[in-house]
Amino acid sequence: MEESGHTAAGQAWTEWAGPAIGLLDLDAFFASVEQLDHPEWRGRPVVVGGSVEKRGVVSTASYEARRFGIHSAMPAAEARRLCPEAIWTQGHFERYRAVSNEVMGIILDETPLVEQVSVDEAFFDVTPGRFSRESPLDICRRIQRRVSDLGVTCSIGLGTNKTVAKVASERDKPRGLTVVFPGGEADFLAPLPIRAMSGIGPATERRLHGLGIKTLGQLAASGDRLRAEEFGVLGPLMVERAAGAERSVVPPSQRRREVKSVSNERTFAHDLTDAHEVHAALDHICGLVGRRLRDKSLAGSVVTVKVRFDYLHARSAQRRLPHPADDEREFSPVAREALDQIWREGQPVRLLGVAMSGFGEEAAEPDLLDLLADEEGRPSVSRTTDEIRRRFGDDAVAYGHDLRFSGRTSDTQPMGKGDDD
Repeated sequence: MEESGHTAAGQAWTEWAGPAIGLLDLDAFFASVEQLDHPEWRGRPVVVGGSVEKRGVVSTASYEARRFGIHSAMPAAEARRLCPEAIWTQGHFERYRAVSNEVMGIILDETPLVEQVSVDEAFFDVTPGRFSRESPLDICRRIQRRVSDLGVTCSIGLGTNKTVAKVASERDKPRGLTVVFPGGEADFLAPLPIRAMSGIGPATERRLHGLGIKTLGQLAASGDRLRAEEFGVLGPLMVERAAGAERSVVPPSQRRREVKSVSNERTFAHDLTDAHEVHAALDHICGLVGRRLRDKSLAGSVVTVKVRFDYLHARSAQRRLPHPADDEREFSPVAREALDQIWREGQPVRLLGVAMSGFGEEAAEPDLLDLLADEEGRPSVSRTTDEIRRRFGDDAVAYGHDLRFSGRTSDTQPMGKGDDD
């Protein structure tokens, strides 16, 4: 394990005054779990993702594979070219989630203030005096040891706010523990490129470069140069964060995060261009989303459709429903209207996705005795289909649009951060 620390001038290594917020990031998580479960893969390049044959992409690559230049979101064909001898697996998300839950339990043993932001990342608050008088550094060391005992590793950044903790967690990977003590924030951030701070994407980076701002220190000193008309409220916030002056709150852990959206997407082995094909694919995906909504007893009022034309170009459109719905027969026509805003027949469709959000009210919990009759007293077709599939398997009932796309989609699993936000 590598440790590094950044302190204010004259400050002792053991001192800590004020907030102490950590960010735990599991190292090459999916690949690490695969190497844990397959000891013969340890020390070898492992790639988790879809296959070359079905135009998959890389979800995660082990550090051995990263030495060849392989990274997440890279097309599988490019990754295979860079490292033909890599071991490939489509992944096992339920297994990853189980290990993730064990890691989150370890953090919860130290503090109830844990904010899981993805399957492999979580902020935690170990401010001295709140729940322990122990040094935050000692707590982080213990968390790392216990995570290592599970058979995977993590890197931790520790600072006085989320921005510093996040940047620090990326500093020394894998197995790094980077500590930025109170008062050392500005010196730690100043020499780093602006892209090191989360929330600054390529477009914002280009605009800041146009103003001659290339480091976080320059950003922190820019002040009045980031006028509201250029960056809006984002300008002052970026300056505050770059200076290390952000004030952060880690809320109490909720083992079940509030679901903000339910989504599903499919990447196709061959581009779709025909309207009938694309509409059938959209109906198929809406059916998958509808079933998951009903499983979660959620009804959404906003439908979002995403189309990816190629590796670099994608568009999305959003429409609001007249009332919350969990039945694809209600929101699928609205999804088609959204699709018509961003796609015209003949344009190649590589990926299609549908998300439902705006959960203002919950759908009724299924009553299996009457199969949840609809408002006119007839059994709900969608809920009846759900129950048949639940009892007899997913293949017990299939619509035409489901059968049409059997075996025609890419085998890349949507495992990056989970598809419920």
